Amino acid sequence: MKRFFDLFVAIIALIFFSVFIVITAVLIRYKLGSPVIFKQERPGRNGKSFFVYKFRTMTDHKDENGGLLPDHIRLTKLGAFIRKLSLDELPQLFNALKGDISLVGPRPLLMEYLPLYTAEQARRHEVRPGITGWAQVNGRNTISWEEKFELDVWYVDNQSFWLDIKILFLTVLKVFKSEGINQDGQATMEKFKGTSEMKVSGND
Repeated sequence: MKRFFDLFVAIIALIFFSVFIVITAVLIRYKLGSPVIFKQERPGRNGKSFFVYKFRTMTDHKDENGGLLPDHIRLTKLGAFIRKLSLDELPQLFNALKGDISLVGPRPLLMEYLPLYTAEQARRHEVRPGITGWAQVNGRNTISWEEKFELDVWYVDNQSFWLDIKILFLTVLKVFKSEGINQDGQATMEKFKGTSEMKVSGND
């Protein structure tokens, strides 16, 4: 039922947002050039990798050593606007059609995070990742990584059709309010560096 629901809603959403998708693509092509779509390998269900699609929001500007500049420097005004409205996420509807992701589930993060998870945190990969999720409607990028993973695992243990409907409804509200887009001083939030044993055991 979840897969059928994903397909049905993704098709309807692609039709409904088709004008926004075209306009966003044209603006990115004009302001940032090619490529318009940002493609990156991410872990899916059971850690199996796939390529996630998003609209590009950053430049490719590099430092004197050839390394990419920090995200908050490369993020353009157009990119910030696109992120504010969550338009950058629209290409992931094609991922949902392919079955790489679901509409609702833990967000697919970076491949480099896989060896950093605790056994409990890694349980977030027991289900398909999602375009939105329980963590996204409960703080998104303003909460800590540990809190985010706790919310992801809670979703794994409590997922249901009606919970997905609730998350989708709350996501729409969050988008309209532009809440939780980034941490202070970050384009989104700082990279996950692993959970220390102290944090896991609850010691000070």
